[in-house]
Amino acid sequence: MDTVKRPNILWLCTDQQRLDMLGCYGNELVRTPNIDRLAANGVRFTHAYCQAPVCAPSRASFLTGRYARVCRVRQNGQDIPEEETLVTRILHDAGYMGGLAGKLHLSGCAPAACKVHERRINDGYDYFAWSHDNEPKYDWAMNGYTQWLRTMGIENKREARADSPYVFNGMPAEYSQAKWCADRTIEFIKSARISEKPWFFSFNCFDPHHPFDPPADYLERYIPMLDKIPLPDYYEGELEGKTPPQRKEHRGAYGVKGHFPYDEMTEYDHRLVRAASYALCDLVDEQIGRVLDYLEESGQLEDTLIIFQADHGESLGDHGMYLKGCYFYEASVRVPLIFHWKGRFQSGVVSDALVELIDIAPTLLDVCGIPVHPGMQGRSLLPMLLGEAPLDKFRDDVFCEYFKTKLSGDLIAYASMLCDGDYKISLVHDLAPSFPRDTLGELYDMKNDPEERYNRYNDPEYADIKMRMLEKYCNRQALIVDPLPLKSMPW
Repeated sequence: MDTVKRPNILWLCTDQQRLDMLGCYGNELVRTPNIDRLAANGVRFTHAYCQAPVCAPSRASFLTGRYARVCRVRQNGQDIPEEETLVTRILHDAGYMGGLAGKLHLSGCAPAACKVHERRINDGYDYFAWSHDNEPKYDWAMNGYTQWLRTMGIENKREARADSPYVFNGMPAEYSQAKWCADRTIEFIKSARISEKPWFFSFNCFDPHHPFDPPADYLERYIPMLDKIPLPDYYEGELEGKTPPQRKEHRGAYGVKGHFPYDEMTEYDHRLVRAASYALCDLVDEQIGRVLDYLEESGQLEDTLIIFQADHGESLGDHGMYLKGCYFYEASVRVPLIFHWKGRFQSGVVSDALVELIDIAPTLLDVCGIPVHPGMQGRSLLPMLLGEAPLDKFRDDVFCEYFKTKLSGDLIAYASMLCDGDYKISLVHDLAPSFPRDTLGELYDMKNDPEERYNRYNDPEYADIKMRMLEKYCNRQALIVDPLPLKSMPW
């Protein structure tokens, strides 16, 4: 890349948003014109994968550029070690002014133990407007969102709906956490202009994460068209030949039996939950639009690199499950990813190449001419963004993992996945004493069965493919070893 002034960086990250919940990814019902505009004038990736299907390990991975097991945030509730280096810190040390609004989640965030805000390491954020989520019960002392409501005398509440126990009427849009995040983002960008430093900002709203609680008027838009909203992709008996975390005796959102019980929900429930998710996506898009409009009005759009992504996906009833858990269906692990830099990156192009979210961090450093940290395992996407490399090929495969989910009693599952675009293999580990080995694997033919309905792990016709995928899987396990510490001498 030729010498150019370092850009400002606006990093937009939603929480638990599926790839197919945006207009630019084919959804004809949601209203996401602002994110669609970014895609229409940027580079949109169709096969970007998170490295963990839950929040903390995914966020730690893409902020460090390292796999979950390597950066040692393997599950929600763990604290990122002090010695880990975030890309935001590297940017800060290179002269950037940094800010955040919303969620970080690199350390444990249980309300009983986290009285102020989550523990922080040297993360590079000068401005830290923290709000882990939008729920009234999580009123930490430094929860900026709830403090904002309190200064206006507004009660943070959601109301139960009479038509379904799985959806709520949330705060009006003008008092939503997404709006608060957008306000703080604009506030930071305005103040950052006073400095001669470039800036980076993490817009990390909680939506469209559950509970499904959009503003009532946003949800009402979808009520007349509920019959057009698809039911979850699931057929009775589909999960019987799959791994233990998905079996009926263990199945439940987050592995909690009875939480969003698929079989007890009506078709109306299923459609209403999906409508609520759409409504939350509309809300987020509207607030992102306010930020983009300010960038343009203030003359900073051409100086700002914009990234849009989600940390992971959401099942929304597909395969008989809601939320997230110890499984690696596309709805959970394949996420939206868009890069936009007006006048610098390619415009209106689509890449079907396999990429990982850990590739974002080295890409940012590459753009800024900052040496990539030696511990990073991601690879820079910059040549693709500039049109200097093919858009259809980047990685041979992608990797994702889930550590330590409790199924029932003392039953604990670890699992990991590898996908090469044609096939996907995933294995559940450490359950051999309790379950036969032939129940611990999944193999999907992604070209002929993109819905991932039919597990071919024990299908004799796929024996050769299974062996080849197991070899790739085994190689990946070795190749993601921590590159640190670096070798310092010949011996």
